[in-house]
Amino acid sequence: MKAFLGMGLLGSNFVKAMLQKGDAIQVWNRTASKAKALEQYGAKAFNDIDEAVQGSDSIHVTLKDDTTVDEVLAAASKGLQAGVVIIDHTTTSVKGAIQRTGYWKSKGFTYLHAPVFMGPQNALESTGFMLVSGDQSVIEKHESALSKMTGKLINFGAEEGKAAGIKLSGNLFLLSLTAGLADALALAKVHGISPSELLTLFNTWNPGAMAPARLKKISEAKFNEPSWELNMARKDAGLMINAANDAGITLAIIPAIAAVMDNWIAKGNGNDDWSVIAKDSL
Repeated sequence: MKAFLGMGLLGSNFVKAMLQKGDAIQVWNRTASKAKALEQYGAKAFNDIDEAVQGSDSIHVTLKDDTTVDEVLAAASKGLQAGVVIIDHTTTSVKGAIQRTGYWKSKGFTYLHAPVFMGPQNALESTGFMLVSGDQSVIEKHESALSKMTGKLINFGAEEGKAAGIKLSGNLFLLSLTAGLADALALAKVHGISPSELLTLFNTWNPGAMAPARLKKISEAKFNEPSWELNMARKDAGLMINAANDAGITLAIIPAIAAVMDNWIAKGNGNDDWSVIAKDSL
């Protein structure tokens, strides 16, 4: 028997996929109607959280944040049976993941943080990526079950909280990517370029595919071998900012990037590869 706490878009689709695979699932949600809606698919919904976890060998959690996870697990604690594993898919802080691992271990239970790069459709289709780190004996024991939930289970080793940190770093990139797209759309609008025309460019020239190679180059710190000099990149940033300013449009991230570029140029790095702006992050 498995229990699932948190029937948002991600959690409810995880449950549907588990039920399709033949698992018996007990569900709970603060808004009881969301849990009740899953009974038509074969889940058993509970109003009381301690009843929802009773008899479960594993308890999956998809909630909002550290505080919510702590509150929900505390409320569920009196219903936990000996030997149960708590598998938390919530995006949380590294500190929170580490603290919960130690706390629940002191109470005689296993807590494993397994955040995901998965949207609701991924959860339903068991595709996408799930991250884990920590006690390797725990991960080995539950690897098969977790792998069935996702397209790829990535194990980042024995360090507690590593999966949480990597998930946050990945999300930071996604936020930056979207902000970059917003700036690109804004600048395109200034020049009378439609979103569909910009999409035509990206369908042919995919800058996202360059990310691994760019990260590798940055990590190798070979900034004196430029493919695009910082001075030239800063010139282009100036063209973007000036065009937007002339049109009365404020760009979200390019002005901040330009300011960082100016600092590195002032240090004498203008002829280095433009990725030198990431040097202090290494």
